[in-house]
Amino acid sequence: MRLQRLTHHKQPTILKPMSEKEKADNGELDLRKLEQQVEELIHACSYLKDENKSLRARQDSLVAERAALIEKTELARTRVEAMITRLKFMESAQ
Repeated sequence: MRLQRLTHHKQPTILKPMSEKEKADNGELDLRKLEQQVEELIHACSYLKDENKSLRARQDSLVAERAALIEKTELARTRVEAMITRLKFMESAQ
C-alpha cells in the first residue's frame, strides 16, 4: 500500500517584525496594565484588611455578649430553682 502525503495549500502568513518603537509602545502598555492590576490588588488588600478588622471586632463583641447572656441565664436558673425549693418547702410544711 502506498502512503500519500496530504498537504494544505494555504497562503503563508507574512508577519512583519515589530519596530523598536512598537516594542516600546507594547511594553509601555503592558507596564500600565500591570501597574493598574497592582493598584487594584493594593486596594482589595486594604479593603479586606479593614473588613477583617471589623469582623474580628464584631466577633469579640458577640463572644462577650454571649458570655454575659450565659451568666444571666445561669443566674435566672439559680433563682428559679431556689423559688421552686422554697415552694416545695412551703407546700410540705402545710
